[in-house]
Amino acid sequence: MSSALNKDHLRIASVNVNGLRAAYKNGMAAWLEPREVDILCLQEVRAPDAVVRQLLGEDWHILHAEAEAKGRAGVAIASRQEPLATRNGIGDDYFATAGRWVEADFRVPDAAGNPVQLTVASAYVHSGEVGTPKQDDKFRFLDVMSTRLPELTKHSDHALVVGDLNVAHTPVTSGTPRATSRRPGTCRRNVPTSTGSSVRRSAGMTSTGPWPGMSTGPTHGGPGAARHSTTTPAGASTTTWPPPNWRPPPFRLSWTVQPPGTPASPITPRW
Repeated sequence: MSSALNKDHLRIASVNVNGLRAAYKNGMAAWLEPREVDILCLQEVRAPDAVVRQLLGEDWHILHAEAEAKGRAGVAIASRQEPLATRNGIGDDYFATAGRWVEADFRVPDAAGNPVQLTVASAYVHSGEVGTPKQDDKFRFLDVMSTRLPELTKHSDHALVVGDLNVAHTPVTSGTPRATSRRPGTCRRNVPTSTGSSVRRSAGMTSTGPWPGMSTGPTHGGPGAARHSTTTPAGASTTTWPPPNWRPPPFRLSWTVQPPGTPASPITPRW
């Protein structure tokens, strides 16, 4: 497949695969093939490096951070074009073997055809557990993120951070305020940290949403459970969830990515 990095558009997909081997058994290869993805970001890979390369195949340049804990975390960036440079880790040795952050630099043309540098980061933030060391690790990771984001804006002309951030970037509630304060992704400290508006402004980064093809349905786990994925055309800004003024519906949100020119359709089982 030819890379759109050499064309007039760029397509990036970010997918929490919840185990790459399981994802491929459930049809991810067939989902991915027609979508003409140039840069593929994965989270919760949960597989050894050799398995990742075997499943994705030789057509990809692969950067993979395998977690030291077997069957946990793991992030990757796979691209059709070889990156200018890659970095494994977020800059804190404490998370060196956690498998939660990778970065890759690419040379891409801007709207006028001039070469610019784009940095893409694939991130998987801890889910956390309020009042435990797991939540302490999550806060530490988010603090390191708040340092790294401004560095990215200085490092490259454009920076795109995608992944499973496990936070609400606005004071969204789901249920009562008391219940929300106990949730690891919506407790009080999460909201202003890292992906909060003040940090994004200081880093010169923006967020957009919602996305085309978004739908709601009674997908409370199982075969119909949502799988987070999206594509970003060249020039789009960073995406985070939820969009402004959003309030959680009674069902889990899901969305799909369609090939160019294909009308949006409901998500198929698993993929």
